[in-house]
Amino acid sequence: MIKTWILSAGLIAGSAFLATAADAPKYTTKEVMKALHKGDDAVAKKVSKGEGTAADFDLLVLYYTALPLNDPPKGDVKSWQEKTVALLDSAKALKAGKAGALDQYKAAVNCKACHSVHKPD
Repeated sequence: MIKTWILSAGLIAGSAFLATAADAPKYTTKEVMKALHKGDDAVAKKVSKGEGTAADFDLLVLYYTALPLNDPPKGDVKSWQEKTVALLDSAKALKAGKAGALDQYKAAVNCKACHSVHKPD
């Protein structure tokens, strides 16, 4: 089954994201979470504290690029796309050194907001 997801800038402010079946995700959602969010020394925690490096930002973009390409483990596809694209956009903003990027990332990386609707029981 070929899936096409198109989210316009009107749906996600400042972002347009297009993915097709040809754009298979490089990482599963589980792999992304393990690589960036697990453990006391997790990259996401380090970045959220304002201690991220250019290499950390590169990792965020690399892994978060896969999230919108994956199906949500549970819940609404539209919600999944909004949350994962916001996370990716915030990582890209950090990498580009944009003003307010850290606050944007902290808002997007809200684990409970995503897990409450998308993490399987």
